[in-house]
Amino acid sequence: MLKSLYQGIESLALLIDNDIMQNNLRFMQAKADQYQVNLRPHIKTHRMPELAQLQTQLGAFGITVAKVGEAEVMAEHGLKNIFIANEIVGKSKLERIKALHQKINIRVGVDNEYQIDQIEEVFQSEESGLEVLIELEVGENRSGVITDEQLINLVNYIKSKQKVLLKGIFSHEGHCYKAKDIEDCLKLAIESQQRTIRAANIIRSLGVAIDTVSIGSTPSLMNAAISDGITEIRPGTYIFMDVGQGTALQEFSKCAATILTTVISKPTEERVVLDAGAKSLTSQNRSGGICATYGYGLVKNSANVRLSGVFDEHGIIIDKEFRNRVNVGDKVEVIPNHICPACNLFDKAYLVSSGEIIKEMPVLCRGKSQ
Repeated sequence: MLKSLYQGIESLALLIDNDIMQNNLRFMQAKADQYQVNLRPHIKTHRMPELAQLQTQLGAFGITVAKVGEAEVMAEHGLKNIFIANEIVGKSKLERIKALHQKINIRVGVDNEYQIDQIEEVFQSEESGLEVLIELEVGENRSGVITDEQLINLVNYIKSKQKVLLKGIFSHEGHCYKAKDIEDCLKLAIESQQRTIRAANIIRSLGVAIDTVSIGSTPSLMNAAISDGITEIRPGTYIFMDVGQGTALQEFSKCAATILTTVISKPTEERVVLDAGAKSLTSQNRSGGICATYGYGLVKNSANVRLSGVFDEHGIIIDKEFRNRVNVGDKVEVIPNHICPACNLFDKAYLVSSGEIIKEMPVLCRGKSQ
């Protein structure tokens, strides 16, 4: 049915289909169990402590965050094992991490000596140091050490410190999003895993007994095997999926999150205007690869109807057949191209199932990016 089952909810609204979400969660936990690795899901996708708790109840070892603010909120709501998979720079932020360190198990990512010096200074008075993982760049061309020389130098530098404790290596094979097909995705994923395992072995050869070799990216983990030597996976988007992930899978039945939006105008014979624009869907899209998107969101249960444009508060659909099937006032659901930033645009989500509202959940980490 094209019209949403949730006509009684006021738009705009973030809807989470509980049945689809639960299936997604069970799939990834089962994969982690199959390969005997720890699942540490990245909560940047949903930013909701309630869902993070659900993930741990289903078997997740801990959670991953990107920001100190996210870690603080999650810790306040009972999450006790947190990895900040990001380079945290700034003594004021490290002071906040120190406060968390006194209450929970927390680790952070590093890739440069400046960070190491700051951590050593801030944690000087602490009885125990801060546990860190070195980030390895494996192809996304983002942060992380790149060469063996950089890795060896950073390991040796950390070894010279008292309050910086090296516990592992982590990487993010985000370039798999741009793989030309599934076969290419699998190739890139395995190459990234092998590079990460090799880096772990280099660290161990330098006399550091690390316990964590961590990887993470939803497209690769939905498809690729997990190599011996990997100890942890950190997917995030898998909980909800989105248009990009659905494109990689070539079907959208695993997309749990949608934006409920109202038809507010039909000004021409083919144009439909929704009240969902860039402030609810974002204006992101990917131009190539297995996760390529076109347009600005996919109308759920439609024959591939896409938004052709977004203004701040308006979404535009140019499709005569779609126009003839909807009326002003009808509510439809749009699957966002990229769900992670879309979730951050809402104060709360509606957990729903088969036309019923189960509960409302606050997005408590919304805006917690400091």
